[in-house]
Amino acid sequence: MPMIDADGCPLNVEVEGRDDAPVLMLSNSLGTDLHMWDPQMPEFTRHFRVVRYDRRGHGKSAAPQGPYSFERFGRDILAIIDALKIRTMNWCGLSMGGMDGQWLGANARDRIEKLVLANTNFYYADKAPWADRIKFVREKGLAAFVDTNMARWFTKGFIERAPKEIDRMKQMFLATNREGYAACVGAIRDMDFRATNPGITAPTLVIVGAQDPATPPANGEEIARQIKGAKLVSLDAAHISNVEQPAAFTKAVLDFLKA
Repeated sequence: MPMIDADGCPLNVEVEGRDDAPVLMLSNSLGTDLHMWDPQMPEFTRHFRVVRYDRRGHGKSAAPQGPYSFERFGRDILAIIDALKIRTMNWCGLSMGGMDGQWLGANARDRIEKLVLANTNFYYADKAPWADRIKFVREKGLAAFVDTNMARWFTKGFIERAPKEIDRMKQMFLATNREGYAACVGAIRDMDFRATNPGITAPTLVIVGAQDPATPPANGEEIARQIKGAKLVSLDAAHISNVEQPAAFTKAVLDFLKA
């Protein structure tokens, strides 16, 4: 699959599904690569031409020196769809991918048909925890944080009953470029979509995890209030809800996109 250039940064992109199908673009969480979406691919590719990618600093994409921002990530996404000659798309993003979706919904309205924003947030008043995480990761590496991170991503019950899936997600996290990860954390720390979310006009579905400690349901509920007509679905999961509840997540997304 292609490496697509975004202002000098090569981005790893995969495209699957029928060429004549409507486009669905997927965007991952912090510390994952495009294979985060593997549980959804069999069903999604039945209905859509699915575009997945590794954001800068992650997976097989390059990790240029930061700082990064959500405008930068948004420009990367537009570079991908321009290179693929895609005029409009549906968007499904989780965590950071939901933050990307909020930027696109407000700043690239003519490119978005429908938006799915899962397990995400729009603003952090307290910047200190993010600054602390940057310092910790730069000093000690991702391995020192991996078990703590899994406890935020997944419920205790899922960690106990799905060891192979947890190992897959651990390896994905540990393969992330340390500086790329830190630069993405900085972008999350500094994001603020409070003023722009009310300008989103695309039909929007917000998905929350009822047991999500990283982006609690109240965050998603507020996003749904900010965007006129947005729908809200709650899943019995922690943060990476598409992995913990793959069937329920897939159904919620397809029911919305195909309606």
